[in-house]
Amino acid sequence: MELVFKSDVELLSVLMGEETASQLYRGSLLSLFAVGAVDREMHPTIAVVRELVTRMLNEELRQRSVLIRPSVVRDYIRLLLIGKEYEVFVVLFLNSQNHLIEAEELFRGTLTQTSVYPREVVKQALRFNASAVIFAHNHPSGAAEPSRADEMLTQALKQSLALVDVKVLDHFVVAGSESISFAERGLI
Repeated sequence: MELVFKSDVELLSVLMGEETASQLYRGSLLSLFAVGAVDREMHPTIAVVRELVTRMLNEELRQRSVLIRPSVVRDYIRLLLIGKEYEVFVVLFLNSQNHLIEAEELFRGTLTQTSVYPREVVKQALRFNASAVIFAHNHPSGAAEPSRADEMLTQALKQSLALVDVKVLDHFVVAGSESISFAERGLI
């Protein structure tokens, strides 16, 4: 028997029951993963769903170029960062075919800032033998708009990585379920 789901709410109904799914679903599965959206003790299935979706996207990025499906990259990054109550800086390390080698949280900060050290980013890129990277960090305050400091950091990282022939493909800023791409804005 093959299961075919037409919508997020149908999938959620199979996992949690129709009544619970209709009570929890608010137009997006991503909104269920935010801190405080759902009582995790009452609905532990939500954590399982998040983990399964994250693993599925991770596997897809390992098998296909990130340039083919930018929406998958965006969804994956949002899943990694949604619900964090402190700033986190994540790097996706890519091989020469732009397939994901590893996604790693390199730095963790406070509610409003995190310190990022270009030397450590370069070290990790060399450790993974990466030929390209994608950066992502969150703004727990709720505004996805990149700051001037974000732009300056991206340029400093780009210059540092260029010295070891590693390309910077993009930098995402995530706030809630919203994300902004530096590449789409012409900032890379």
